[in-house]
Amino acid sequence: MTGDPCSTGGVNEGPVVGLVAATAAGRRHARTLAAAWPHARLVAGEGVADALRTAWRECDAVVAFLATGAVVRILAPLLGDKHTDPAVVVVDEAARHAVALLGGHAGGANALAGEVGALLDARPVVTTATDAVGLPGLDTLGWPVEGAVAAVSRAMLDGEPVRLVADATWPLPALPDHVRVEVASPPADPHADGGEAWRILVTDRVVPLDGRTVVLRPPSLVAGIGSSRGVPAAEVAGLLRRALADAGLSPASLRCLASVDLKADEAGIRSTADAYGVPLETWPAAELAAVDVPHPSEVVRAVVGTASVAEAAALRGGGTLLVPKTASAMATVAVARHAPRGRLALVGLGPGAADLRTPRAVAELRRAAVVVGLDQYVDQVRDLLRPGTRVLASGLGAEEERARAAVAEATAGHAVALVGSGDAGVYAMASPALEHADDRIDVVGVPGVTAGLAASALLGAPLGHDHVYLSLSDLHTPWEVIAGRVAAAAEGDLVALLYNPRSRTRDWQLGAALDAFAAHRPPDTPVGVVRNASRPGERVHLATLATLDPALVDMYSVVVVGSSQTRVVAGRMVTPRGYRWRS
Repeated sequence: MTGDPCSTGGVNEGPVVGLVAATAAGRRHARTLAAAWPHARLVAGEGVADALRTAWRECDAVVAFLATGAVVRILAPLLGDKHTDPAVVVVDEAARHAVALLGGHAGGANALAGEVGALLDARPVVTTATDAVGLPGLDTLGWPVEGAVAAVSRAMLDGEPVRLVADATWPLPALPDHVRVEVASPPADPHADGGEAWRILVTDRVVPLDGRTVVLRPPSLVAGIGSSRGVPAAEVAGLLRRALADAGLSPASLRCLASVDLKADEAGIRSTADAYGVPLETWPAAELAAVDVPHPSEVVRAVVGTASVAEAAALRGGGTLLVPKTASAMATVAVARHAPRGRLALVGLGPGAADLRTPRAVAELRRAAVVVGLDQYVDQVRDLLRPGTRVLASGLGAEEERARAAVAEATAGHAVALVGSGDAGVYAMASPALEHADDRIDVVGVPGVTAGLAASALLGAPLGHDHVYLSLSDLHTPWEVIAGRVAAAAEGDLVALLYNPRSRTRDWQLGAALDAFAAHRPPDTPVGVVRNASRPGERVHLATLATLDPALVDMYSVVVVGSSQTRVVAGRMVTPRGYRWRS
């Protein structure tokens, strides 16, 4: 094979996966992955062993459709370091199992095995101890880690006492109860136990390491950089390195470099950011001029438009200045520590069935230290939560309280998942939560399969053309407003998905809505009712505007009213995409 078998040509930014197969069945499974992943490539060679070695050398990860023993024998002489070796997943001939063989945590093989399993309907096999019992791997948190990772992880697995010492609350995953979390500012002495305890330190400071300590480096430091035009990269990097070292700060905790936007294209600053593996963020001079700094310069203001570049850029958005501006011949550096940003994940769990829950939703649930949601939705996912996860569950009608609680926990610095059914942004918890969330927290939206989509799939293809979602609940919206929206949808000939269609106390609104649609559509217009879509007790009922009995509908139902063009074909609702129907 010529060229780089794993080159993506710059099209895809994801890790490149080499696929190696020896048999027709293996090649068929490999093609399934290649079709789904633009970053996957079938790797050939002079025999399967040569192909496997080529994939090992030139790809970020390898999926081998071979026997585990054969893969071990071929790759054993090539093993180097778990932090640099590619991940390897082995899939059997029948694609029953996807085994994370090498690089489980550091290389991403555990996650890759899950992705392979989802595409091939294979069972992921993960033997990493922390994953097997639901503990977060200390080297999988996305932060640089130093020290006795294996020893402290074993202590956590064995249930031995472990101290986590930090000077702030960082959005870490849930930790088991035998990990004692201590948050103090200034930080407590991590060795106050006489050196006998196992320790996890969360700090940006340089600390001595021993065989019982792991240090997690949080992204707490922002380095502001000012410079003359054409500053050499070596000068910027050297000045920053000395500034951090003199202050006893770890470069692994750099969140970003920051400067005025006039320096956005300064090669020396950009290459320094690249060398440290952090982004360069730049801001307009007028914005930096508004930042209060201890050492303003009128000379700098006259040239740049702000009295400070390095200190102002380091302090923008808050923070505490740890290293006042220090200069070399052509560069200036200042370093500030910024408070942790909490994390709020808005997670849609889908309509109910576990296999309609997205892998991203599962990942966010396992990343969270606090899970907030309606009690019946939380019960659906308790088996996915890590040991030590704090659960804040409440009953129907407490949406506002749940939203406020989730935002408050995230604002306090925790990693929070606020869960809801379907998609969190569709008649669910994302909207009330974001009404209270400010810019002190990071927000992540996790889309989910809505009840409307699940119902549509069961009915056929009623959403093939323009459609509208409407809620018939007047709990938060006056009925007069709802009725106006129903009338507009009816007059506009839109397929309508009716949420919250009928309850014990609201038994007439659905009939009124159907009458509004009947005024603009023929009586034989198809209407579908799906109750408990994808859940136990699922029921699908197909009727028409003239024949639907509203008594069949309750709050567990979604009603889909077809447009004037919707038809029933072989017992399925179909709305033609072009509104042209073949005779």
